[in-house]
Amino acid sequence: MQYTNLGRTGLSVSRLCLGTMNFGPQTSEADSFAIMDQALEQGVNFFDTANVYGWKLGEGITEQIIGRWLAQGGGRRDKIVLATKAYNKMGEGPNERGLSAYHIRKACEDSLRRLQTDHIDLYQMHHIERTTPWEEIWQAMEQLVREGKVIYVGSSNFAGWDIATAQSSAQHRHFLGLVSEQSLYNLNARTIELEVIPACRHFGLGLIPWSPLAGGLLGGALQKATAGRRASEDQQKQIEKYRAQLEAYEGLCMELGEQPADVGLAWLLSNPVVTAPIIGPRTAEQLTGNLRALDITLSEETLKKLDEIWPGPGGEAPVAYAW
Repeated sequence: MQYTNLGRTGLSVSRLCLGTMNFGPQTSEADSFAIMDQALEQGVNFFDTANVYGWKLGEGITEQIIGRWLAQGGGRRDKIVLATKAYNKMGEGPNERGLSAYHIRKACEDSLRRLQTDHIDLYQMHHIERTTPWEEIWQAMEQLVREGKVIYVGSSNFAGWDIATAQSSAQHRHFLGLVSEQSLYNLNARTIELEVIPACRHFGLGLIPWSPLAGGLLGGALQKATAGRRASEDQQKQIEKYRAQLEAYEGLCMELGEQPADVGLAWLLSNPVVTAPIIGPRTAEQLTGNLRALDITLSEETLKKLDEIWPGPGGEAPVAYAW
């Protein structure tokens, strides 16, 4: 396994982050345990979840599964960097969502209980909420850090200017502020190259891409369809929409002698701002397969071909659209 620092911090995390969103709804508890055990064996020490995963209001099913896995002992808790998130609706009350100090405190306490741990290594705001002032948000986060319940704070689904605003406020308070941003980023979704990635680089945030394979589109969707594996209706529409690009992409991957999913992950890993793409295996076998990406080094020629197949926004703002 390869490791890197999480943004500008001294914390070492694996170059692949284990995403747990499937735990519960799509992956049984027993299989989830097997995947987490396999991740540890392979050296993956970065686990990501969220209080809403499991998708039953207020239950935090995925956090509960992770908590029961941690409760088995064997040093599991000390071997991983545990990340979770807060923001989304967790109850019917008017204060059971968002980023008010009230909700941040309660959401953190609830996550700690479900995860059966006394601290969260990376506590992430799941989405920007511009109706709550940064003074309130940072005061709440600082309190959690002082109490030892949270070690680092991260963001998710923030715009570049949200990151800048957050960091300016944190610096004024002499607080570390954000250390990471979790964003949608893959070969087919490159909008964050305009402003989010430059902001992360400038402020020293590690980028944690979610949906690195575009919901399976970049994972050999055409190959699987040809082999008779039935795609969902939504994915079938995506395949038809991007068929020409997928044919070129999967053809290039075949020339390289690599699987499309591994090339897609390797492309993300080639970006120095990226800390660790989030992989969401449904089986232990899928997890092992994802590790191949760490051994792939894409040449400048290959990177250029990928840009031709999956063009981004044209670089960073404002040069991408002006001069």
